[in-house]
Formats: sequence, structure tokens, C-alpha cells
Amino acid sequence: MPKKSKNSKNSTILQESSQRALETHAKHHDHDHDELFHYAANSSRKILTAFLLNLFFSIVEFAGGVFTGSVAIASDAVHDLGDAISIGIAYFLERYSRKGPDDRYSYGYIRYSVMGSLMTTLILIIGSTIVICGSIYRLFHPAPINYDGMIILAIFSVIVNFAAVYFTRDGESLNQKSVNLHMLEDVLGWVIVLIGAILMRFTDLNFIDSLLSILVAIFILVSALKNLKTVIDIFLVKTPASISIQQLRQQLLTIPDVKDVHHIHVWSLDSYKNFATLHVVTDQPSDRIKPQIRADLARLGIEHATIELESPSEACSAHECRIEAPTSARHHHHHH
Repeated sequence: MPKKSKNSKNSTILQESSQRALETHAKHHDHDHDELFHYAANSSRKILTAFLLNLFFSIVEFAGGVFTGSVAIASDAVHDLGDAISIGIAYFLERYSRKGPDDRYSYGYIRYSVMGSLMTTLILIIGSTIVICGSIYRLFHPAPINYDGMIILAIFSVIVNFAAVYFTRDGESLNQKSVNLHMLEDVLGWVIVLIGAILMRFTDLNFIDSLLSILVAIFILVSALKNLKTVIDIFLVKTPASISIQQLRQQLLTIPDVKDVHHIHVWSLDSYKNFATLHVVTDQPSDRIKPQIRADLARLGIEHATIELESPSEACSAHECRIEAPTSARHHHHHH
């Protein structure tokens, strides 16, 4: 029997390695698809729970305002009803985002979930700003307060809103995180009302209520602005914070026969589903090298990648390639 050449052995090893990488990537992809569907369904259920609890509480609060004759409580009921409506919209968008790709939306409808997060976050920012302005006004124009009524309603409100926060915790989508922040705003607000009512009942220092309300509103406003930045980064196609382009490139350069990696672009659809496009310089056929590249990208958090292979002698015409051209002599010929 003739003895196999060294190149033949290397080719066999590379084929076996590529096949294992392909199988690993396929399993990882299937797992990610199932996991993302679970995330979307789980987020929808949690947002629906928050909507129902918020709607229930706004009805109870409105009835309490009518029963006690308190304009302040009735006004807050209208505010909570607005919250419930915004959460209801967020729920609709979250469910809509679960639709798969089609001719109109080739990436699917997942960005509708991010749109829901944007709407809820903007409502939080506007609401927090209004609370701060109103609380500052109340500091200089105090009004009579029914302490006992505040304490009773605050205890009930804390319980209901805390339940909503508990059921919407551990957000998997930006939309759900925004709704959870919305519910956190309510529960913290009512905790402050309860603490303030107890303090004011024994001290008659009415400014405590306004001061504590300002502190809570500032906390929510800062959190909402951070969430807004994340949403804006997604719409501006910014590289996800969890992905390092340099680390990704260095990792791919460790693959045998990969001579250069450039024209790398990474973006996220919804803060946890990452995509990438890149050019890879190699003299190996695609069926041998691409499986290993995809497997490495999957380990780095890239779910789907479009890979263009180029030969070492091929001149890349992309403008980005000329910008990113390495200065080392090893790759100089590729770009000129």
C-alpha cells in the first residue's frame, strides 16, 4: 500500500477538524434559536403580568380616589392608567417581535421589541422629569396631606407593585427590562410615600415627601437614560459592548491557513442576538475553513456571520479594507 504524503495527512486532519467545527456550530445555532424563542416567549409573559397588575391597580386606585374624595389619588390613578397603556403597547410589540424573517423584514421582527423598550423608556424619562418639577414646586408650595390615608394606600400599593417587579425581574429583552424599570419606579415611589407619610405624621415636616420623591425620580431618570443609550446604540449599529473587534480578529488569525481578517462589522439586533460580516484571506476552500471560523465566532458571541473568502493574491476593492490595511509586510501585497 502506498504511503500517504504529509500534505494528504494534513488535508485529512483539516477536513476532520472542519467537520467537527461544523457540527459544533450547528448544535450551537440550534440551541441559540431555541433559547432566543424561549427568551421572547418568557419576556412576553412577564410583560403581560406587569400590564395586568398595573391595570388592576389603576382601577383600584381610581376607586379609592373617588371613595376618599382625594384628587391627588385620582390623579395618580390616571398616571398609572397611562403606565398600563404603555406596558400594553410594549406587550403587543414584544409578541410581534417573535415573527420570523420574511420578504419585508429579512432579519425578522425582533427590533419591534427594541422599539417597545424605546417607547417605555421615553415615557419613564418624561414621567420622571414631571415628578421632579412637581416635587420642586411642592417644596415651595406645600399642601395639606392626609397622612393616615397615605399610609394605608401606600402599604397596599407597595405590595401590588412589588409583586409586579418580582414577576418581571431578570429581563431577557430590553423591552422587558424597560417595563421592569417602569414597575420599579412605581414600587420605589410608593415606598417613599410610605416612609414620608410615617415621618410627616410624627413631625409635620411636609417637605420630606417632595424631597424623597425627587431622589427616587432622579434614580429612575438615570437608569432610564442608561437604557436609552443602549437602545440608541442598537439603532446606530454600534459594535456590542460584549464584543471586541481586535480580540475577534486575533482569535481568527490563530486558525491555521487564515492569513488575514479585515472588513469586520459586528452589530446587534436586540442587545443579545449578534451578527457579523468579515473578509478572510486564505488559500483554503470554503468547506474547510468556514466551519472553524463560524465555530470560533459562535464562542465569541456571534450567532450569525457572513464570511467572504479572499485569496492572498486578490486585491480587496472595499474602501474599509484599504482603511484597515495592516502595515506588516506579511499582508501588504493583499491591499495593493
